[in-house]
Amino acid sequence: EWLSANAAAAIRPVREKSARARGILLAAGSNDPILDLLLASLKGPLSDFFIFSSVTGSTQGLRLLQRGIADLAWCHLFDSSTGEYNTREALAAYLPAAKTVGVHLFRRELGLVTAPGNPQEIRRIEDLTRKGIRFINRQEGSGTRLFLDNLLRAAGIPAEGIAGYDRAVSTHVEVGLSVLSGEADAGVATIAAARILGLAFVPLTREGFAMILGQDVFFEPGVQAFIERLQSAAFRSRAENIAEYDFGNAGRIVFTTTEQGGVA
Repeated sequence: EWLSANAAAAIRPVREKSARARGILLAAGSNDPILDLLLASLKGPLSDFFIFSSVTGSTQGLRLLQRGIADLAWCHLFDSSTGEYNTREALAAYLPAAKTVGVHLFRRELGLVTAPGNPQEIRRIEDLTRKGIRFINRQEGSGTRLFLDNLLRAAGIPAEGIAGYDRAVSTHVEVGLSVLSGEADAGVATIAAARILGLAFVPLTREGFAMILGQDVFFEPGVQAFIERLQSAAFRSRAENIAEYDFGNAGRIVFTTTEQGGVA
């Protein structure tokens, strides 16, 4: 606890004095293969700008933003009251007191990934309870794990009824690699991860993926370049060749907050 508290305190003044001034931003939160592609595409024309991104899961990324350790957070959190993703209400418990802005990036398919050809004929969540089916999960606090838990509750399936529920990895590609290597029969991941690894894919939902950041950070040149690249026809064409991502309204501000916690 002492190490954690002092490390966080030491990072903040160093970053405020130098990091952002040198075009360096720290990001944390969810993971997506297309997001990795987008971040990599910025390195060439903007060699003096970097986003260092840590895969922590949606809720932990928001907590790091709240604590001032991260400049921005990637997330996909479902709001059960509206049926939408990444609403201010869904994120309220994690948002910092300072002014915040939520930016929609894209929509993606999330579903069950299985071995090529789906030899176990896994078609729905209930199939994960069958004898002999080995599951690989995402880490606690990730948006994918929270989505799965919601499905299990709705279906009346206890977590202990799924062999492998307690085995977790940190990214969609890791889920796919666990299936590809034969360590697991199924997991929940994006369609992009399934396509990249040549796995079978059973869609479960289409979810929104967002970037949450301080309103002052939003106007950083690097963030604006990131949004511009996301909206470019060249990037969209490249991403769509991998999987069916929906870039409608990409870069649109979905909410802003005031210092008093209100919504604009």
